[in-house]
Formats: sequence, C-alpha cells, structure tokens
Amino acid sequence: MKLGKFVTSLSVVAMSALTLAAAMPVQAADSSSSSAESSSVTQQKVTAGKTMKAGTYKLEEKNYSHGYKVKMSMTVDKDGKVTATTYDYVDKDGNSKTKDADYEKSMKAKSGVGPAEYIPELNKSFTTNGSDTEAIAVVSGATESSNDFKNYAQQLVQAAQAGKTKTIVINNGKKMKTGTYKLAEQNYSHGYRMTMAITVNKKGKVTKSNMDYVNKNGKSKTKDAAYEKQMKAKSGVGPKEYIPDLNKDLKGKSATTYQNVKVVSGATETSNTFKLYSAQLVNAAQNGSKGAIKVNNYVYAE
Repeated sequence: MKLGKFVTSLSVVAMSALTLAAAMPVQAADSSSSSAESSSVTQQKVTAGKTMKAGTYKLEEKNYSHGYKVKMSMTVDKDGKVTATTYDYVDKDGNSKTKDADYEKSMKAKSGVGPAEYIPELNKSFTTNGSDTEAIAVVSGATESSNDFKNYAQQLVQAAQAGKTKTIVINNGKKMKTGTYKLAEQNYSHGYRMTMAITVNKKGKVTKSNMDYVNKNGKSKTKDAAYEKQMKAKSGVGPKEYIPDLNKDLKGKSATTYQNVKVVSGATETSNTFKLYSAQLVNAAQNGSKGAIKVNNYVYAE
C-alpha cells in the first residue's frame, strides 16, 4: 500500500505501517502495489499519488474509552511537507493521559510501557516520517494504540491529499452497521492496485471480505501464474495463497476484534496493508458511511 510515506517509522500504529512484502524483487513488487511504502524507498521518485495540500488536518475519536479519547492533527506546508503534528489521549477536561500517574503505573507494570512513553514516541515518528505511514513501527507493549495510530495517520494523509480540512470523526467503540463498504487504490504499481470490500451483517460482524490486487483489465493477481511462481519460490507463498487467507481471517470479525487478523508469513507487507485498509473500512462501517473510499496511493519509480 503506498499511500504516502507517512507513518511507517512511527513506532506505533497504523493507522507497523495506509509496506512492501519482503526485501526481495517479487515481494517488493507485491507490496509496492499497496499504499504503504517501506523506508527503503523513501528517496525514490514518486511516479503517482497526489501531493498533500497545505493546511491543518484533524482527527478526533467521538467516544471515550477508559476515560480517554484520541485527538490528532497534522500541519502541511505549501511544499506538501509535514511541519507539525499532535497526537494524544485526552479526558473530558482535556487532560493528557501522559499526566495520569495511576494509568502510567498500571500499564507499565503489565506491558513495560505507558502513555508517557509511547504517545511521545508515536508523535515523534509521525512528525519525522511525514506521509510515510508504513514506516511506523508498532511500539512494543502498546500494539493496539500503535495500530490505531497508523490507521488514523493514514486517514489524515488521505485527507491532506484531497485538501479536506474538516475534522475526521471516528465513532470508536460502536458496532459496525449493516451494509457493504468499499475501498480502492487509485494508482497501479507493478501493474496492480489493491481493491477491497467488506460486508457486515446486523450483528456487526464481517460476513464477507473481498480483497484483491487487480490489473488495468480487472484481472486478479491470483491468476498471474508467472508472478505466483516467482514469489512462491522466494518467499514460500504467492497471491494465490495469501489473498484468500487474509480474506478468510477477517470473516467473523467485529469492530473490536478486526485487529486480530494474522500476518501471513512471506507476505508481511501486504498483510499490514490489508490490516490498515480493514481498519478504515471498519471505521466507515461504524459510521454507516457507504461511499467508496478512494486511496490515492503513492507509487515510486520501479
């Protein structure tokens, strides 16, 4: 998923991440068709994908969880570069979770890290990596927060590409609404782009996941015998295996369990992109927003 090198190196979420499959030609080709980009291509020439527009972009969770909700912002200059970011969990009085000594002590005792550590770390990574959301690494001990962070960072990048400064509202904690929700990358990399759709039932669970990489003729990468043979020889798995596996694993998941989708060995970067886009679709389903999400993913010189 190459969606602007935004948050990948963020030791956090993504929404670590809106990831090239492996450090090998085929896997790199596979991951490059996703919106995420690895740090190895940071300096490569962008051949597709909109530059972020100047402005300040904001995201905020609607509901409090354990007394706190996320608030984020990103400021972009006239050259499309990130100049400032904010990321925090705040209570109803606007107080930061980093100042909650009891929470810090409790979490750190259980996971080895608390909000006083992981929140600044993620925010620093956000500012440093700009649009490279896939450079964000998950902070050990704060996996869930890191994944949420990557997802939210990715959504801010997409908003900045479109110049939409209206605050993004995440209806966190709510059950997904019935319907079908779609997402599609707009740009092709190595001949393919990712498309995805999930169907949610009245119980708020995913009954169908349809993620695929398709070429300009709409043909699935699972039908590309040459690609399958080359990738499988190098990583032990090809699109014919990992695409159905990822789709199968998302089935039955809810708004509270979708993050449990497993990474497919040999297709790590594609798995991370799948999880990142799944998070966006879950957020859309929580709001009942059925308009197709268009990801203007960044593509780099091949």
